[in-house]
Amino acid sequence: MRLLFVGTDRDRAGGAAHFLSMLQAMAAAGHTVEALADRNGYIAGRLEQAGLAWHHARFRNVLAPPAHRALARAIRRLKPDWLVGDFGKEYWPLIVQGRLHGVPVALFRQRAPAMNRTSEYLLPRLAQRFIAVSEHARALFVQRGMPADRVQVLYNPVDTGVCRPDPAFGGALRQEFGIPPDAVVVGFVGRMYTGKGIHVLQQALEPAMQAEPRLHALWIGEGPQLEDLRRDIRAGAHAARHHLAGWRADAGRCYSAMSMLAFPTVMEEMFGRVSIEAQACGIPVLGSRIDGIAESLADGETGRLLPVGQVDAWRDAILELCDDAARARMAAGARAFVEARFSMPVVAAAFARLLQGGPDPAA
Repeated sequence: MRLLFVGTDRDRAGGAAHFLSMLQAMAAAGHTVEALADRNGYIAGRLEQAGLAWHHARFRNVLAPPAHRALARAIRRLKPDWLVGDFGKEYWPLIVQGRLHGVPVALFRQRAPAMNRTSEYLLPRLAQRFIAVSEHARALFVQRGMPADRVQVLYNPVDTGVCRPDPAFGGALRQEFGIPPDAVVVGFVGRMYTGKGIHVLQQALEPAMQAEPRLHALWIGEGPQLEDLRRDIRAGAHAARHHLAGWRADAGRCYSAMSMLAFPTVMEEMFGRVSIEAQACGIPVLGSRIDGIAESLADGETGRLLPVGQVDAWRDAILELCDDAARARMAAGARAFVEARFSMPVVAAAFARLLQGGPDPAA
């Protein structure tokens, strides 16, 4: 198939990660793939590094005449079988240009906030494929009034070539931050934001570190509450065992420095990308028992689902996985779990089947 992905958002958050991994998965599966991206954005930089074809455009809003012209040129040049979009500002441009050029449209929706009423009603009915990134997300969309037969599910893919056990890199990263080789490291990867549960984790780590001298924490990410987190860590008794790394372009490899990943979010989550990335590296995950996170790990086998926001439960679970044998049992099947459900070849094949799955009921 020939696929034109449109992702002109400048952010480097979850939407960009999903867009890039889907595009790379389809390219690796042998499909002809091109993209529209903003030359000043994170996505374009990553596409350039990967040697994938892309062209500049930026949809600042749904009108943006220069971006519409760039999209029309790309359609005429590539003659794609599908247009694929991931970002809200581009949903309507893709619908309009798809209709004008006779090209079907596949839209991914991975954000929890509702769209306006018109878009909420029309987009799943006008797009030939409207795709949620988890069963939880699909149920939420249907509850809001989207027709159940118009919303499909396709999980996020993970690049298991990048996210893989890498003891040498993990050891070097520990050395970089002064973490002892025999330390038990709780990792956090994500936005430093209250909704992501950073304060729940910090509060759970304080007594856990008191009970387990080997315990360290590695925090990877940036965000609006980063300085609040720094302040709380400094006020605790174990500040020297917290290591704040900021945002890192090699975050996918950093899991190998961790003994376990903590995903303590207290907000609605459509899925758990960092959960599957960590498991692909052979790292067990402690995740909040909430929404799409529950679909990203095998509870009791590759990690544990914990009560949302309950500090004592998080402390106890962290201490449980400080036991080397208990942690090894959960780590043993983590990568195989991800490879079978979320690896790029698996998700790319599922996406191809979804796109080729017969006539569109709205056509």
